[in-house]
Parts: sequence; structure tokens; C-alpha cells
Amino acid sequence: MSARAKSIAVVGIGNSLLTDDGAGLHTLERFAEGNTNDDVFCLDGGTVGLALLDRLSDLDGLVALDAMKLGHRPGTVTVLEGEAMDAHLRNQHGSVHEVGLSDLMDALRLRDDLPRKRALIGIEPEDMDWGTRPTAAVAAALPEAAAQAHELVRNWRNENPREACQ
Repeated sequence: MSARAKSIAVVGIGNSLLTDDGAGLHTLERFAEGNTNDDVFCLDGGTVGLALLDRLSDLDGLVALDAMKLGHRPGTVTVLEGEAMDAHLRNQHGSVHEVGLSDLMDALRLRDDLPRKRALIGIEPEDMDWGTRPTAAVAAALPEAAAQAHELVRNWRNENPREACQ
């Protein structure tokens, strides 16, 4: 069993050089500022790849943070959990990273290592052009997306309190 056994990973996905495409990474920074749980680790997943496979194995939960094009108003935060996340990754690709995330989830599934608790939190982008800062609409949504991630983690941790804490 790995050092991260039965922990929760929060993974920011995106390219911070492409304005709103970096929404997942910016959300991860916000999340990390308020994370005090030793069993929750933050990971910059960049533009995602199978290189993350070993780092995301043997987890109790996985939260992926990304920009996600669903046709909503820019800055809209969407949370997809479990099967809803899986269905979205199979059928819709609102981000170039979702193909990589889908492959990563499939690889975890093939290894019988897919976390039972998993979610994708996406922010509707406005602009994906060159720039290191998100647009105003996406920047305004970052606190909500980070809060949604904290709520998921809190709920998941309360479902399965660690034996050491009982």
C-alpha cells in the first residue's frame, strides 16, 4: 500500500499560459490555501497524462479541477460526481484535457484502482487565448469552485472517518 493510501487527491488541470484554460490550476491554488487535512494532497496535473497514473493510485477520493465548456455563462461552476463524471468524460469533451482525464480514469479502472469517490469541478471559460490571468468571469468563480472542492472533501472524509480518529 502506498504512502497516499486511502487519501484524497485534488488535481488541478490546465495550461496557465492560456487565460481561462488555467482555471483548474488557479482553483487548486485557492483550495490549497485552505487545506489543513494531512490525508488530502494537491497535485498540479498540468495538461494531464498517463504519467499521473501511479500518483493517483490507491486513493479513497479524487477531485479534478478544470475549465469545462458546456455552453453555460462564463464563470459557471459545474460539479459532476461519480457516474455523472464518467458519463461526461465518455460522451463530451468540453476541454482538450478531458480526453487525457478520460484516458487516465480508464487506466485506473483497468487496474481496478478507480476511486469510488470521484468528481470533476469545471468552470465555464470565456477566453482560451494567450495570457497568464483568467478573465474576470472565471476569476470571480474561483472561490466558489474551491469551496465546492472543500465541501466534497469534507463530505467524503465524514463518510469514512479515518480509524485513527475514531
